[in-house]
Amino acid sequence: MTLDEFAAVLSAHPDTALQLVLPDGSFVPAHFHVTEVGRVQKDFVDCGGTVRRSTSCVLQVWVANDVAHRLDTTKLAKIIHKGVELFETTAIPLEVEYDHGVISQYPVQEAEASQSGIILHLGTKHTTCLAQDRCGIKLDVLSSCSTSDCC
Repeated sequence: MTLDEFAAVLSAHPDTALQLVLPDGSFVPAHFHVTEVGRVQKDFVDCGGTVRRSTSCVLQVWVANDVAHRLDTTKLAKIIHKGVELFETTAIPLEVEYDHGVISQYPVQEAEASQSGIILHLGTKHTTCLAQDRCGIKLDVLSSCSTSDCC
């Protein structure tokens, strides 16, 4: 889901509760806060020598001991609006950063409107070789590289 798609969901469902579902099906505690809205840009070179860039909007989620706290769609829309000037475009992937023993980033896969509110389904991220054609890696065989200029 992109930032602009998520903003449209927030606008279409004002004053609605938000819930976050982790990839394992568990919920982030309902009293979560969104403490940062950030544009995260990663410039890197892959093992095949191609320079790449990825950019995403990351919502940092934090859980405190104020168990009565609730963040609704209208308040989150206001928080995001304050950060919009950071983004050259809002057509970028949306991710949630959450500390659940370790800090992890989860791509937002979808926003589901339900009777209990908007449920954000968080997905998983995986590493991969981005130069598989140069490394001689076939999709089913990722155990070793076959050329010397690969990872």
